[in-house]
Amino acid sequence: MFAKLSFALVLLAGFALQSGVGITEQESHTTALLQAVSAVDDSVVWVSGHHATWVRTIDGGRTWVPGAMTGPDSALEFRDVEAVSATTAYLLAAGPGEQSRIYKTTDAGQSWRLQFINHDSTAFYDCFGFWDATHGIAVSDAAHGKMIIIRTDDGEHWSAVAEDGMPPALPKEGSPAAGGTCLIVGGRARAWFGTEPNARVYRSADQGRRWAVVTTPIVSGDAAGVATLAFRDEQHGMALGGRLLKPDDRSDSVAAVTSDGGATWTLVSRPTFSGAVYGAAVVPGVPGYVVVTGPKGLDWTANDGRSWTSLSDSAYWAVDCSSRHACWAVGPRGRITTITLR
Repeated sequence: MFAKLSFALVLLAGFALQSGVGITEQESHTTALLQAVSAVDDSVVWVSGHHATWVRTIDGGRTWVPGAMTGPDSALEFRDVEAVSATTAYLLAAGPGEQSRIYKTTDAGQSWRLQFINHDSTAFYDCFGFWDATHGIAVSDAAHGKMIIIRTDDGEHWSAVAEDGMPPALPKEGSPAAGGTCLIVGGRARAWFGTEPNARVYRSADQGRRWAVVTTPIVSGDAAGVATLAFRDEQHGMALGGRLLKPDDRSDSVAAVTSDGGATWTLVSRPTFSGAVYGAAVVPGVPGYVVVTGPKGLDWTANDGRSWTSLSDSAYWAVDCSSRHACWAVGPRGRITTITLR
């Protein structure tokens, strides 16, 4: 069912010797576009992607085991994944109408339970996040004049949040379903999500019941805006994006930082690669360290975006970090790469 990748496990040394950063390409055993990654710790990582695909490692990437849904569900695009443990994970399928779904496994992917299916033909769910194993939230593009939020308090059932807690949406507003981090959560109750085409960031302090919104200085316009967010604590975070469909664009306004929980944003320098940023992750325990991905490369910063260092010019969609010893970046044709900050 899955074609084995032709490349072997290889250490890409060159840059690593100069910067103290090691990069290792993994053998994922799938050729699907991998669009999201969630690390439980340095050993357990779940990845998801197109063709209803997921991939899992429980040994820090030495071996990866892929799986995929078959039949009518085989065309689903799993654009986000939330890992709880070696056996438990959630998948979000993004798409219009009933193509937007949420599944859960508690047996390491041997079976998946359909928890939510979107019956609103105007909605399109993009990303989700979890504060713990049972409390989660998901966002849809705007429908009926507002962004749509659904929540779960038991890890089993999902329900819509009352509309009166959500500000009005702007025309054609939505969250880019690029790298699984257009919505993120933090602390016990914080949540943020970014949108295009107006480059706005929504924030909540009560697990998504009520929201405030602010326009960031990130470039806006058709297919442009905030695609990914990364927060190291409840106050300090980074928003990134750009012109999502223009891989050679060199706009300066693609990254911004906040020190007040997302109420205000200030531009910082853009990563070294061209085009938009699709995914971002903070490195736990190392303030200022952020790894970012896009179709034109992979970068990291040690100072909250004041300067950037290139790690690769290959295409990546998403990244997550469990520690400074293990970040995981994923992308086209089954690409999974580990990054070690020594």
